[in-house]
Amino acid sequence: MKNNNFNKKEQVEVMALFGYEMTPCQPLSFKRRGETDGTEVTELLGTRIKFVGTVAVHFFEVVAGRSRYTLAFNSQDLSWHLSAA
Repeated sequence: MKNNNFNKKEQVEVMALFGYEMTPCQPLSFKRRGETDGTEVTELLGTRIKFVGTVAVHFFEVVAGRSRYTLAFNSQDLSWHLSAA
């Protein structure tokens, strides 16, 4: 059974396309810890950047299947985190 507890952010692996047209980064899929298959991102709804001190955190609002998620990319440690939108 998949863990669907999104009360906190969880670190995930993300396959992303960088330098694509007007969007400098586009997440294509993500894989949660313990999963053998990833989850395909079917739609990119929007992006925003938040600066936390000197670190830029890039947020991607996405749809995967019928669910909305937020993927966050930390530009300092290059980690991705997932939370429910």
